[in-house]
Formats: sequence, C-alpha cells, structure tokens
Amino acid sequence: MNDVIIHTSNLAKRYQRYRKREGIRNSIASLWKRDYEEKIAVDHIDLTVKKGELIGLIGPNGAGKTTLIKMLTGIIAPTEGSIDVMGYYPNDMKNEFKKQYAVVMGQKSQLFFELTVNDTLRLFKEIYEIPEKDFQKNKQYFVELFGVRDLMDVQVRTLSLGERMKMELIVSLIHNPKILFLDEPTIGLDAVASKQIRKFLMEINEKNGTTIILTSHYMEDIKALCERSIVINHGVKIYDGATDKLFDRFQKNKRITVTFDDPTEDMALQTENVSILENEAHKKIYQVPKQLVKELLAELMKYEPKDIVVEEEEIGVVVERIYREGGKFHG
Repeated sequence: MNDVIIHTSNLAKRYQRYRKREGIRNSIASLWKRDYEEKIAVDHIDLTVKKGELIGLIGPNGAGKTTLIKMLTGIIAPTEGSIDVMGYYPNDMKNEFKKQYAVVMGQKSQLFFELTVNDTLRLFKEIYEIPEKDFQKNKQYFVELFGVRDLMDVQVRTLSLGERMKMELIVSLIHNPKILFLDEPTIGLDAVASKQIRKFLMEINEKNGTTIILTSHYMEDIKALCERSIVINHGVKIYDGATDKLFDRFQKNKRITVTFDDPTEDMALQTENVSILENEAHKKIYQVPKQLVKELLAELMKYEPKDIVVEEEEIGVVVERIYREGGKFHG
C-alpha cells in the first residue's frame, strides 16, 4: 500500500435542498414550515489511486465528479465514509496537505488579471513558501516546457484563452505538487491548444511522476492521456478500469460532418445503419457504427466534399449507454 496516494471507502456526500411551491401563499407558509429533499451527490464510492497514475474521471453534468474532487481536496467534507489523501484527512485543511496538491478548473481562473505573469508567479511563490532557488529552477523548467518566455512580462488579462490555460498550469505546478486535479482544462480551446495541453500533461506525468486526475467532456483528452478511466453517473461509480476497454465496448458510433462547396441534395448512400443528423445543401452530419466508418467515407468521397470531420461520440452518450446496458461494469 506504500504506493497508494488516494484511498476512499464508502465515500458519500448528501445535501438537503429546499423546495417551495409556486405563489405568494406558499412563500408566506414557508416562513414557518419548509419542505426539503435529499440529494445524493456522491454515493458510497470506493477509490484507490496509486502514485504517478493519470486517471480520467468522466460522466455527464451533475454526475458528482466535481463534488468528488472537492472532497479529495478538502473543500467540502464527506457525509460519511473514510478518505485518505497522501496520509491526510483533506477536510482538516492542514497547510502541509494544501502544499502537496493543485487544482485547475477550466471555467475558473486563479490568476491575477492585473498583474504580469512573472508577478503572479512571484505571488504564488510567497503563498507556497517556495525557496528562491527551487522557484527559479521550477519556473525556468515550465517556461521552457510551455514555450512562453515572451509572455512573462505581459498582463494576464491580455493573454489568449490558450495562453492563459498554460499559465494556469504553471501556477499550479510551480510548487511541485504530488497530485494535480484538472477539471475541464481544455474547455473552449481550439484543437491546436488542446493538443499542446495534452502533450504538456503527459510530460509532467512521465518526467515528474505527478499523479493527475482529469475530468473532461472531450473524448480525445481521455483517450490520449488516461490508461485508466473511472465513470460516475448519479453519484455512483459504474466503471473503473482500462480506458481502451471502456470505449471498445461502449463507444459504438462515430459522427461524420461533411461540407461541400456546391449545393448537394440527393446522396444515395448504400452504407447500412447510417443516421442523418443534419441535412443541408452545403453541410450534412451522419452517425454511423464505428466499424462502417471506412465504408461511408469511401462513399462520401465520390461527391467531392470540401471537408470531412470524423468525431467520437460524446462522453455523455457513452456514459448513458454504460448505465443502460452495462450497469456496474468493471474492466
């Protein structure tokens, strides 16, 4: 067990939500008596993570992923169950514990927009009490790794979304955390920036041995980075195993978008089991079983398309299929 860095047993989080019926009369009545309902955000999850693992935590919106991360980082306390992260009970929020992990959320920034990047990093150096020698060494490493030397003296507010996300990662990694929690780190980024972020995360995991837990709705993030995936739906862990086995079994279709320079109306396609999701003169979107993708592409090429894009099914669709067809499936 020496290499285990996170361990939970029967971890659960329940909330009470206030419910009020519509109307002034009911608003007045609620001053004396309120009705509550219980919501289970995380439902008795057992989890073991070893040092250096890069794990994908996936599921639809509201599945309980962010709640789980908040419990692992001590932001909220569990309702019941045991939790151990690096030998600490996270909700004690000891400084020694907080200095050993980092959190990056794609929709929330921890940067100071009025400061330059260098001044922001200097501020985090003081927060984490990093020795000057270690600070300079880490900063130089990450500046070279992310290729951002020419951005260090500019205000954070002037950075593009992709540049800002690189800085979010540098700020989070400057103190050499043992665990990095990433919540949708590539949200809103273009394909080039997303690919760069994935490359950096892979290098940090391999060279520094940083344990990474990644939540993402983008299939490419999970498939490119994570050998192991954990699927959560309605607070329940329904899958914990190899990522490739997960998608081989439950990702059944692909989405093909084809565009044309000239209007194209009738396309007599012979490929079986093809569903048309969008049918316009200059653009058509198809859903096709993954084993028939090559056959459909060969047909579409006969119509001289301007562009063809092949995409994976969304994670939400895969999760729903796991829940509907597989129940709790362990790979």
